Order: sequence, then C-alpha cells, then structure tokens
Amino acid sequence: MARNPRITFIGAGSTVFMKNIVGDVLQRPALSGATIALMDINPQRLEESAVVVNKLIATLGVKAKAETYCDQRTALVGADFVVVAFQIGGYEPCTVTDFEVPKKYGLRQTIADTLGVGGIMRGLRTVPHLWAICEDMLTVCPQAIMLQYVNPMAINTWAISEKYPDIRQVGLCHSVQGTAMELAHDLDLPYEEIRYRSAGINHMSFYLKFEHRQPDGSYRDLYPDLVRAYREGRAPKTGWNPRCPNKVRYDMLTRLGYFVTESSEHFAEYTPYFIKESRPDLIEKYGIPLDEYPKRCIEQIERWKGQAQAYRSADRIEVEQSSEYASSIMNSVWVGEPSVIYGNVRNNGCITSLPRDCAVEVPCLVDASGIQPTYIGDLPPQLTALIRTNINVQELTVRALVSENREHINHAAMMDPHTAAELDLDQIWSLVDDLLAAHGDWLPAWARTSRKTHAADRTSPGKDLTDGACTDVPCACDQPPLRR
Repeated sequence: MARNPRITFIGAGSTVFMKNIVGDVLQRPALSGATIALMDINPQRLEESAVVVNKLIATLGVKAKAETYCDQRTALVGADFVVVAFQIGGYEPCTVTDFEVPKKYGLRQTIADTLGVGGIMRGLRTVPHLWAICEDMLTVCPQAIMLQYVNPMAINTWAISEKYPDIRQVGLCHSVQGTAMELAHDLDLPYEEIRYRSAGINHMSFYLKFEHRQPDGSYRDLYPDLVRAYREGRAPKTGWNPRCPNKVRYDMLTRLGYFVTESSEHFAEYTPYFIKESRPDLIEKYGIPLDEYPKRCIEQIERWKGQAQAYRSADRIEVEQSSEYASSIMNSVWVGEPSVIYGNVRNNGCITSLPRDCAVEVPCLVDASGIQPTYIGDLPPQLTALIRTNINVQELTVRALVSENREHINHAAMMDPHTAAELDLDQIWSLVDDLLAAHGDWLPAWARTSRKTHAADRTSPGKDLTDGACTDVPCACDQPPLRR
C-alpha cells in the first residue's frame, strides 16, 4: 500500500491562507490521504485552523487527517513537505513600528515588507526563525521540501541558502500568475490564452514575453496592446483594491519596455521615483497608497473575526481551487507528474547578469527529482541595473544576519533606493538606531547593541527568538489569494 504524504504547516494560524493550500491539496487524488500537521504558537488560532481542516476533509469526503502541535520540532518529524507562513511581530507591534518610526523622519512607505527600512527590519526579525526551522528539519526531516511563503521573500531565500545550503527550499509568491491574470483582464482576453515568461527577483520580475495564442496556434506579442491601452486610458482597469490604481507599473512599462510582476504600491517603494515628501503631486498623479499595508492588516484582522465564527458554525466549507503553486509542487514530487512553477531559488547562474548567490525568481520544472530552476541568461540591461539596486539591500541584510555585523544594517539602509532619495546619511543611521531600539526583543541580540558597543565587540552572540512568531496577519502575500 502506497504511503501518504505528511504535510506540516508552520504558522498554521494563518488560517485563510492555510485553508486555500489544504483545499488545493485535498482535491488532488495522490495527496487526498495526507496527514496535515498544523503547528502554531497561538492555541486559539491553531484550534480554529484545525476546525477548518477537519471540515474541509469532511466536505470533500477524503481520507486525510489533521494533527495539531504547539512544538515545532515535533510537528516536523517525518514531514515530506513543510509549508511556512508567518509574520514575526504581527501588525502590532512590529508593522506599526516599521511605519511610524520612519514617518518621524519624513520617510513614507506603502507596504514595507520586502525592501526599504521596513523590509530590512522584517528580514532581521524573520530569518532567525526560518533558520530555526531549518535546524529542526535537518534533524527530523532532512529530505523534506520547504515551501516558504514568508516576506521578505528574497532576503529569506538568500539567507537560508547561505547558512543551510542542504535544505531543499523554494520561496513562493502569487505575483507572477496574479499579474498575468490582471493584464489579461485589462485587455479583455481569457487568461487561458496567455503565454508568458518572467524572470528577475521576487517582486521585481519582469515579463520577458507576454503573448496571446492565435486561432492558427501562433502567438502575438501583447506589449504593443498594453502600451496602447494605457495611453488611451483603457488600462489599468479597477482591480481588487480601489485604493491601488496600478498606474506606476504601466508608466514603468513605457520607460523600460517590460511589465513588472508585483503591484504598483510595492514597486513605488522599490525605486526612488515616486514617493517624495516634497512632491505630493506625484502621490496624486500615480494614486500611490501611503500606509497601505497597515490598512490591510486592520481590515484582515477585523474580517477574520466574522470569518472564524462562520467557519466554526458551518456544516461544510466549500472548496475552490486557488492559483497557489504549493499543491502542484507536492503532486509533481509525489507522483512524478511534471509541472512548471515560478519559484524563488538561489541563482546559481540561471540569470547570468545577476550575482550567483542572490535569490532569483525564475520558471522551475518540478517532478519526482524536486524543483529544478531553468536557465534564463542575461536580462535586458535596464532591467538588470534596476534589479541590482534591490539586490544591494538584500545582500547587505543577509551579510548582517550571517556575520552578525550591526553596521551592515546601516549599509543596507544606505543602499535602499527610496530611503537614500529622501534622507541624508546622518538621518539614515539615526533612523536605523531608532528602529532597532523600538523593535527591541523582536530582534536578535547582536542587532540590539549600540553602535559604540558593537564597534568594540563584533563577536557578540546572536539570540534566536524561536518563540516569537505571530500569525495575526495571514500569509506573506498581501493580496487576496487569486482564483482561476
């Protein structure tokens, strides 16, 4: 009798996200008998997630079973796949800190989960927890594949590959397929007729090809149609969030010749062009939603209160297929049925114009051998140059974490395009000091030392806050899971 897979969720209190992944998994025959091991440090959220999984199992009539754990290593024993989704520090206090402290310096942000001073701080809070998971995996499930859905994705993926190269891991985001769906909608075309190829880094990948299948089986380049629709005011159409009109990316298409995969509200803070304290006209022109992520956090927390009760009282929970890659990866590895996903992995020469050790987002073949990234070659030079500005920040943040060198945190902030466009050097260093002090015990001990103390002793031991995870805000990706 064939063995069923064991799938462990670390941060299972991200209930809505977990529900979508489990719903996808249980609809695949080869995975429908899986053991779903749910782990979270929040007993209430863990119990709510268990209710949801058991009702999904009953609704679909499958033989899967759910188990709950408060201890991480125990939950990982014998796992075949490890799904990671948590936010260290939650909305309060850490997200609030990431936004409010920079505001005192006149530095405004939109999402602050990937780059900028907010992304740097989130990386410092998050990576030690991911490393703790890697340690446990090497002990109790060394062959398991980590499906990592945590931001800052590129920093996390890079840091794992740097310190734990033997861990089989992939960082997953739905921005590539999600944006392709948005663009198909903008052009009134069926998504199923679109063909694309994308490459870059997480949240700054670009569609190198974006095409529409013709009746004769050939494909037509859609970039001229996208530019025309934008210039004629037919695109972008109103999306899922009316606060975010998506004008930044379309404008960048006309400047770069390629469309970026992550949203305008994200992209606006990865570059120095759009958010300037002295230029409110730019905020209005592009519809840039300042403080957008805190607003989403508040909305998600409030929405969950009603959703949790609805799940608890429901006799059954209807299951829809999401566009997340997790179940496709598990199915391909488990039964050997090939699939192609977009994953975040160590570059290793896939994109030859970017550093070999950075984390890139590229098409990956998945089969019984695991996740195999595909070769891209050089990106167009303007894309390479722009992406490198973000890699600089990611690299220095990873170097800070690996070497426990506090000064590299300052260096990372100095290299950030948006921060450097707004603040001078003294302001940047002072802001970093204030953020580190405000975050306190959410950060490893070496990052909390004063600059003078650190300069005198750069060998201070780090502190791994393995009990600090908070899952008040579900999922790494800030948009609602897309459906197809």
